[in-house]
Amino acid sequence: MSPKAWSAEAILGMLSSYQPACVLAAAVDWDIFTILAEAPSSASALARRLGLDGRATAILLDSLTAQDLLIKEQSLYRLPAGLADLLVESSPHSILPILRHQTNCLRRWVQLPQVLKTGSPADRLPSVRGPAADQAAFIGAMHGINESAAPVLIAEMAPLNFHHLLDIGGASGTWTIAFLHAAPDARATLFDLPEVIPLARRRLTQAGFADRVTFAAGDFYRDLLPTGADLVWLSAITHQNSRTQNRDLFAKIHSAMASAGRLLIRDVVMDNSRVQPLRGAMFAVNMLVATEGGGTYTFDEFKADLLAAGFTDITLFRRDDFMNSIISAVKA
Repeated sequence: MSPKAWSAEAILGMLSSYQPACVLAAAVDWDIFTILAEAPSSASALARRLGLDGRATAILLDSLTAQDLLIKEQSLYRLPAGLADLLVESSPHSILPILRHQTNCLRRWVQLPQVLKTGSPADRLPSVRGPAADQAAFIGAMHGINESAAPVLIAEMAPLNFHHLLDIGGASGTWTIAFLHAAPDARATLFDLPEVIPLARRRLTQAGFADRVTFAAGDFYRDLLPTGADLVWLSAITHQNSRTQNRDLFAKIHSAMASAGRLLIRDVVMDNSRVQPLRGAMFAVNMLVATEGGGTYTFDEFKADLLAAGFTDITLFRRDDFMNSIISAVKA
């Protein structure tokens, strides 16, 4: 593949792309779009409502207007038609959780020079919304990203023929719901941290699946996993681990699951050069600034670690340019 032809303008444009991202991030953190969807407001009135500096608020609102994210009429700012569906808290199609999660990522990415020196993850700085809201944004972001993808991927894997699903790190239950839709006679166990379980219970109750799910609180780094599942789903977990941590986790899964059970891993799978797919290479940087030893791995690395844990029949079931590659492995 021929090298890209770069110009000074292109390189400068690449580096200055942080500016609109930071403006949007600030508006999202302070939930400005939700407030302006209620009624137009002046900068001074919005600043008083949120306890912000008046001059700073006016500059931010003008920048949002210059990017067509707001409309300014004399001294009042309002949301353009159609944006409320995406940027208002109560909208069923709101992408605010994903934007807030990306904003939290941004706070770590700007520390990359220090991370390169120390080899340790960036300081985890809370947003103005606080740590609990940041965790809720992460869970909401994972739901928003996976809600439409889950039924499609599960349909590709059909027939799955399982009786008991174990969803490790199942968050608010997006994948559990999709699997139980596809297997009306199956049950599931959702395993995640204690503070996440109430979110999962709430969403699965709303979806009408709570009576088919066991909610198990725990930490897979320290605790044993629930036993007896004949299908284990490990979605977007392995990238946060080092290979040693993944081997330990695969061994725990192998020990906990039923004989002849199947493990499905959904994650980034890199080619052997480690530079493709592009989004996977960039995501490795995200893991560098966010975790002690996480990264993105090749299929050969996954296969070696699964074999070490006792799995057989290891195949790359689906290749994707980002997070939706799927590896299948069987407990002999």
